Amino acid sequence: MNILVVEDDFISRRLLCRYLEKTGNCDVAINGNEAVSAVHDAIDNGEPYDLICLDIMMPGMCGQEALTAIRRLESEHGIHLGQGSRVIMTTALEDHTTIRRAFNASADGYVVKPIEKQKLFKLLEELGLLTATN
Repeated sequence: MNILVVEDDFISRRLLCRYLEKTGNCDVAINGNEAVSAVHDAIDNGEPYDLICLDIMMPGMCGQEALTAIRRLESEHGIHLGQGSRVIMTTALEDHTTIRRAFNASADGYVVKPIEKQKLFKLLEELGLLTATN
């Protein structure tokens, strides 16, 4: 599985990569601009990301803006909604407005920090990215 972890905080980035390292190849981006660029390159190389863990609160391009840009990029490359990367928003924000906005922008999941490995893996199973034996 190709994974992109987008997180501006070093500790959070490291933790997510550690959780996910046995499930696939983990690339990192530290902001939304890097994320969109990485997704573009992955699609162009014929190796799109299966999973993107995308922080919402980042300097510059926030996660919500990055998600919109990623979905637009997928659409431009003929990747229809539901066929592209599974995107899980990761954030400390737990308010209904933020959650609704993420799902309206076609997020596939939403995990509140601090991220618990068990909850993350349960969501990955629900999204069809892992089986119970992974």
